[in-house]
Amino acid sequence: MISALLLALFLGIVQVTFALHVRALTIDAAAEGARVAARADRDLSSGAQRTRDLLTASLGSRYAREVVARDVVQEGLPVVEVTVRAPLPVVGVLGPSGVMTVSGHALDEAS
Repeated sequence: MISALLLALFLGIVQVTFALHVRALTIDAAAEGARVAARADRDLSSGAQRTRDLLTASLGSRYAREVVARDVVQEGLPVVEVTVRAPLPVVGVLGPSGVMTVSGHALDEAS
């Protein structure tokens, strides 16, 4: 009885850790894509592609399906925003999942 409870607790901790790892990698990829898109010699599509490449390499292609880069204004400054909607695994890498939305921002050098 105790071993089943400890196993359930351990698996829950592993699942939360894995979900936080996926979230951190997705945030990092979005931020890196925003930095690439914000460079004066690059455009929004190159930032979105960089984000897709990073997500595919680190998590798999299903995490890179919904990537959008756009120009926004935050507090009067031109900013590039890369938004990623990706699955948040509920049971390991496979299985049912929720959806998370994260964004990365960088000051637009071209403006």
